[in-house]
Amino acid sequence: MRLLFLLFALVASAAHAGGVDRLKAFIAGAKTAQADFVQTVSDKNGRITQQASGQMAFARPGKFRWDYNAPYEQVIVGDGAKLWLYDVDLDQVTVKPLGDVIAGTPAALLAGDNAIEKYFSLKNAGESDGLEWLDATPKNRDTTFERIRMGFKGDALVQMELFDQFGQHTTLKLTHFVRNPSIAPSRFKFTPPKGADVIGE
Repeated sequence: MRLLFLLFALVASAAHAGGVDRLKAFIAGAKTAQADFVQTVSDKNGRITQQASGQMAFARPGKFRWDYNAPYEQVIVGDGAKLWLYDVDLDQVTVKPLGDVIAGTPAALLAGDNAIEKYFSLKNAGESDGLEWLDATPKNRDTTFERIRMGFKGDALVQMELFDQFGQHTTLKLTHFVRNPSIAPSRFKFTPPKGADVIGE
């Protein structure tokens, strides 16, 4: 399930404050969001192994959608109860209980409930590259992620960096971010296409 570990990364808002305060303000105030994204994955030697782009949206708590458009089509939908991953090229759908998947992931950070510090240790990480950074370390060691960094500029999270247990470094850059847009509930529902191979249900 390529790129499944990338599920989610979003955007935050707050006045002049540290990264932790910005994240908490986002969780308290952003019920929905949408943005374009560009994703780059590098291996432990710094060699780029994957690049992708598309659009994302979420509605808290627990609903999100990522549409990968290039270089291949893939759809990831969290409907509040289940996670659906549709690989268009393979015509294959994978479905899992949502709670089992998002614990300790970026989804739990931003599209989950308000109990953020139950799942993560948060700390301000200073400023670099013109951004103000936050480090989030999952308390659940069963997760794929070792550390998640979020870089804020002004009132928005414009970059996220994910470090996994395999030495991979994923950078996610967000543009055209809209905070609290009106999003149709149907966007967070998924029905497997007729004839698709469904795994896990």
